[in-house]
Amino acid sequence: MDINGNDARPTPRRRTRLALTSLAAASGLLLAACSGGTSAGGDADGSSGGGDTLTVWHYFSDDNQVKLMDDFAAKFEAEHDGATVENVFVPYDQLNSKLVSAAGAQTGPDVVVFNGAEAATLALGGALAPLDDYWADFADAGEVSESVVHTIDGTTYAVQGYVNLLGLWYNADILAEIGVEPPTTMTELEDAMGKAKDAGYAGITLSGLPQSQGEWQAYPWISSEGFTYDDPQADALAAGLGRVRGWVDNGWLSQEAVTWDQTVPFQQFAAGRTAFAANGNWQMGTAASDADFEYGVVPLPLSDTGGVYLGGEGQGIGAFSENPDLAWEYLTATYLDAEGQLLPPEIVGSLPSRADAAADELVTGNVLLEPFAQTITQFGANYPSPAVPAASVADVQLTVGQAWSAAIGGQKSPQQAADDAIAALGPLLD
Repeated sequence: MDINGNDARPTPRRRTRLALTSLAAASGLLLAACSGGTSAGGDADGSSGGGDTLTVWHYFSDDNQVKLMDDFAAKFEAEHDGATVENVFVPYDQLNSKLVSAAGAQTGPDVVVFNGAEAATLALGGALAPLDDYWADFADAGEVSESVVHTIDGTTYAVQGYVNLLGLWYNADILAEIGVEPPTTMTELEDAMGKAKDAGYAGITLSGLPQSQGEWQAYPWISSEGFTYDDPQADALAAGLGRVRGWVDNGWLSQEAVTWDQTVPFQQFAAGRTAFAANGNWQMGTAASDADFEYGVVPLPLSDTGGVYLGGEGQGIGAFSENPDLAWEYLTATYLDAEGQLLPPEIVGSLPSRADAAADELVTGNVLLEPFAQTITQFGANYPSPAVPAASVADVQLTVGQAWSAAIGGQKSPQQAADDAIAALGPLLD
């Protein structure tokens, strides 16, 4: 992939649909044999399929992400006679508890697609099977970035087939109307949001949920003010929370953000009345299908200390899968396959985790993916932070997510939210 793109601003796009047309033609044939839908069969409370049936639990509700799941199922079924993949939707906030509960009953799905940052939670909860033997025999393991291999206490439990991260989406029509360029600094961003408000538009959308999604969205802004998990300081955290709370006070960001997951604020942006959205590369398909205006992406305008998590979904095998070998065949034929890794960038906008797939023209020639690739180089940060103990990941994410939400929503002052969070983080980070 081209990650040497200086400070070049990408060319805005108008409902280009990117390369979706070619994919639709190709995948249409595959989908003919696919049941489709997020909950086509399977048993969200029960066991793996048995025989040649694989159950895959996931939490996707976005149309493009659902399509990716369906296309992966169709690809695997087309290459494995008699095999059937049943994608089973489980709400994001229920997935971990259902997986751990199922493991307690010695049952569960064959394949799990989950928030990669929560690999430790699921592994320590007994919900994931070790992948060490499979990974040691995987001929293409050297093509996969080590940063997406989730190893807990010396055992590998999951691998990511792609990388997701945040960037700054902008409405080029609004920016042209108010006479500003896509921002490269915080001063430029806040100046642009002020002018957008004066012209009758909203400034920015983002997620303020009081949980892991909130922590994911908060990290760039709080780290840009100097906050780290290696040496967490209340003043730095308060500065980051205070900056974004100031956007609410100035009327640039809706206080309703505390109720938005990462899908809703992008839909708000795509409606065309907001100048910016702090959101991910995975929204590319939604932008192509829903945004009836010129748009583009630049890296978030962070300071030298700023970090952007390199996230994405982890893929693993359920600890009590009845088909672990077939489950591994599914993973290596879809998420970990060179050809399979070209489906996420084309359908959703995610970046491949294999070096050979990342070098494909489909990725390097995409002007919207380039700013995200540039962000990896400038601000890429491990997700979760290596400073967070594996057993504390979920609690740390919840603590900071709650502080983020409380500050945005006005339940606490930024300083109080920061002080409370630092007190709670102390024992979690020891």
